[in-house]
Amino acid sequence: MPRAIWSGSIVFGLVNVPARLYSAIAEHKLHFHMVHEKDASPIGYQKVCKKEDKPVSDDEIVKAFEIEKGEWVYMDDEDFAAARVEGYKTIEIVDFVPYEQIDPIYFAKTYYVGADRGAEQAYSVLVRALEHSSLAGIAKFVMRDRQHLGCLRVRDGVIALEQLYFADEVRPADDVRPEKGKVGKREVEMAERLIESYTTDWKPEQYQDTYRDALCKVIRDKQAGKEVAHALEVEEEGPPDLMEALRRSLESRRGGRPRSGSGSARRNGGDDLAGLSKSELEERARKADIRGRSKMSKDELVEALRSAA
Repeated sequence: MPRAIWSGSIVFGLVNVPARLYSAIAEHKLHFHMVHEKDASPIGYQKVCKKEDKPVSDDEIVKAFEIEKGEWVYMDDEDFAAARVEGYKTIEIVDFVPYEQIDPIYFAKTYYVGADRGAEQAYSVLVRALEHSSLAGIAKFVMRDRQHLGCLRVRDGVIALEQLYFADEVRPADDVRPEKGKVGKREVEMAERLIESYTTDWKPEQYQDTYRDALCKVIRDKQAGKEVAHALEVEEEGPPDLMEALRRSLESRRGGRPRSGSGSARRNGGDDLAGLSKSELEERARKADIRGRSKMSKDELVEALRSAA
């Protein structure tokens, strides 16, 4: 059972459901340490006063807000407590909206909301009502001295709380929107055919963190005293010929081989394996009876198939 990171209640109208919040994500990060190379001692960091150029103890450090250049307002714990809005221990639902209307750009982080002891019945009623309504509850909640916007929905029989960005936190796209260029009908048709060739059902388990896999392999090889082969620097190429790139991509998706002569073909050894998806590579590896294929990353599958050819 994961450790609860927040406890309070889900509230809408006069309904109050005591609940606890749990992280829904367990990221697989590799944690590296900064150490002194000659003796592997960990590197420590000191809090230093930039004016006096000497370390400062924690009891001399306070939080401050800079009103204007050089003008500071010092804050203590009581000041932050005074700013707490009413209901800081609640997830207060203010609206119900169709989930599909929420632009994914607003999603920040996901939590699971579990029933607190004694609240199982009320929790189950809320789950059933949300499922039957096909709506999501938009709520406000306070966690770690900050108010958040959230979206409550049901996932696998459990209420999930999607932390949302507020509207003024999402930057407009005006500054990055490209100027309209001339678009040919032929290019659009080929791009649509290429998209169609990649279209499939959403299966999250088929996507893996191949960089992390490769990094783990480098760590294991270095631990075993093996020489690590460094990747060659890829030369930057100029803007591609769009029609040629689309045509070659469609050929590759149909199982054909792109014509030799391009930089990508030379880098890939002249075959089309690198252009295949991981599931397609696994199918080829199965037909080639390559052992251990289910645990291989995409790059390892490509290498194994080339070796078996």
